[in-house]
Amino acid sequence: MTLPSHEVTNGDASLDSGHNRLLQLGYKQELNRDLSVVSNFALSFSIISVLTGITTLYNTGLNYGGPVSMQYGWFLASAFTMLVALSMAEICSAFPTSGGLYYWSAKLAGPKWAPFASWITGWFNIIGLWAGTTSVDFSLAQLIQVIILLSTGGKNGGGYVASKYVVLAFHGGILLLHGMVNSLPISVLSFLGQLGAIWNVLGVFVLMILIPSVATERASTKFVFTHFNADNGDGINSRPYMFLIGLLMSQYTLTGYDASAHMTEETKGADENGPKGIISAVGISVIVGWGYIVGITYAVTDIPYLLSENNDAGGYAIAEIFYQAFKTRYGNGIGGIICLGIVAVAIFFCGMGTITSNSRMAYAFSRDGAMPFSSLWHKVNKQDVPIYAVWLSVFISFCMALTSLGSIVAFEAMVSIAVIDLYIAYALPIFFRVTLARKNFVPGPFNLGRYGIVVGWIAVIWVVIISILFSLPVSYPITIETLNYTPVALGCLITLVLSYWLVSGRHWFKGPITNLQH
Repeated sequence: MTLPSHEVTNGDASLDSGHNRLLQLGYKQELNRDLSVVSNFALSFSIISVLTGITTLYNTGLNYGGPVSMQYGWFLASAFTMLVALSMAEICSAFPTSGGLYYWSAKLAGPKWAPFASWITGWFNIIGLWAGTTSVDFSLAQLIQVIILLSTGGKNGGGYVASKYVVLAFHGGILLLHGMVNSLPISVLSFLGQLGAIWNVLGVFVLMILIPSVATERASTKFVFTHFNADNGDGINSRPYMFLIGLLMSQYTLTGYDASAHMTEETKGADENGPKGIISAVGISVIVGWGYIVGITYAVTDIPYLLSENNDAGGYAIAEIFYQAFKTRYGNGIGGIICLGIVAVAIFFCGMGTITSNSRMAYAFSRDGAMPFSSLWHKVNKQDVPIYAVWLSVFISFCMALTSLGSIVAFEAMVSIAVIDLYIAYALPIFFRVTLARKNFVPGPFNLGRYGIVVGWIAVIWVVIISILFSLPVSYPITIETLNYTPVALGCLITLVLSYWLVSGRHWFKGPITNLQH
């Protein structure tokens, strides 16, 4: 650590504190610093998007443990996620740059390990972000397919079932729209991010009250809070094992809050407001998400039917819940389809925000020369938008979705990869903070004081646990169709990143480089 304090040492004292801190760290201001703390929070909140994560993986929660797994698993995952977020917020306050995690690793690992630490962290972060965008936009494509299916009569009424090629085309169209939106100035994205946050909150409150109110049959409170679904047909008999696998729904939902860190070079007072964005996005998501889980689960009366591919929604549990709630009361499911539209819009905002976060990460990582063709990806246009990085994210997220044509099981590993990659990237700088930088870490305005080390260690251990957990088999006996491809994909990724480092990167990548002299 070479900076003894956070006093202004380079730049005008009248400048924004985040701008001054950026100058101290050796970077000139190239992006438009126009985001407020509310905008910074809103972007992370709309990326976490409880409507996206819970809706997408509600089937997983129902199948592995059911209400008990979803309710208590949510609070378990939320508690540890908040500790990870607090540790990240502390480091973000000290180093408010768009590079976020990989820059933190470089500074905290010390001069000797900085290049390797930032290389590993950066690649895990950006690949996790790309996988996250892929899974979010593909889940929206799948939801659109289900909406069309229900709108044309449902699976049992001769409704239209889109082929995997049509779903992929939907995915490509959604990515194209997200690329176009992210090509607009940051002020527009700020407005859309706030709109996305409001939509998520209002959407949750509308759905958690409306769906159980409309449903003619409702679950008992005892069912909602104490029923454990052990009948999943996947050959798993251990209840603790099922409960732990069911955590994926909660942990997948509570990701993406590193967006607040990636947007710090565009946030006013980023050394204070970046951490606020991280913590508030997670905290409010925990409360709102629990409300959504409880409300929807009150409309669950027949778990096997909801998970059956022979229901009207083709096995999409939440879609079937919404559709049947209105159909049984009013004779048609139009109201349920409209409710699915509310979720679809929330997922659209979520995907939009992930591209924003991706592009800022690619911009920063290439600014430090870590990516092939780096000189291209860190260019900004007249609106101060890293336009090439935006479209790179779109292109790679489309390519990742091509795996769905070969095996939907292999593609579903993308969800686990998005969680594991991102959380490994979250944990690495925290690990360096509590080990190599334990004695010389200079905190920013937001810090955990004497609790920083303890919180950091718990956060790191939690990430190790979930990385192992989400690599375990989810079905027995294990066959080519039921294999959990997550450890395979993760192993290939680690091999590629390390090989790239050994063969090439170690010879030229020196970690984050300042650009004030340019």
